[in-house]
Amino acid sequence: MEIINRKARFDYFIEEEYEAGIALTGTEIKSIRNGNCNIKDCYGIVKNGEVFLLNMYIGEYKEGNIFNHDETRSRKLLLHKKEIKKISQQIELNGLTLVPLKGYFKDNHFKILLGVCRGKKTFDKRETIKERDIHREVLRNIKNK
Repeated sequence: MEIINRKARFDYFIEEEYEAGIALTGTEIKSIRNGNCNIKDCYGIVKNGEVFLLNMYIGEYKEGNIFNHDETRSRKLLLHKKEIKKISQQIELNGLTLVPLKGYFKDNHFKILLGVCRGKKTFDKRETIKERDIHREVLRNIKNK
């Protein structure tokens, strides 16, 4: 099962990608396996040498009772120290943003693919739309032949 943030590739230029683990509780991982997860509006920050993912929505697990979690709490990401240092330098010096691109399971662990991104301007987004339309037209012509 994959959770993809399609809006991220449209709104940002992706400079680098990092794979990070995420610290979750039991009811959160069960809820993700049920498909109650959204990474569309979340972003990452570096705080005290640790990376956190803010505003990630993980729906309530129905059988969780009193052990249920807060749906949009900040969650700690698990990265190597060198990666955290590199990310924090890029964010501070270059004014880049940390955006989750994809969430997926790898060997029974939930991973987040993070992108260090630069925001697109309106004319860049128009260019992206134009390239996508041209690509669709070319594929359509190939199928018709």
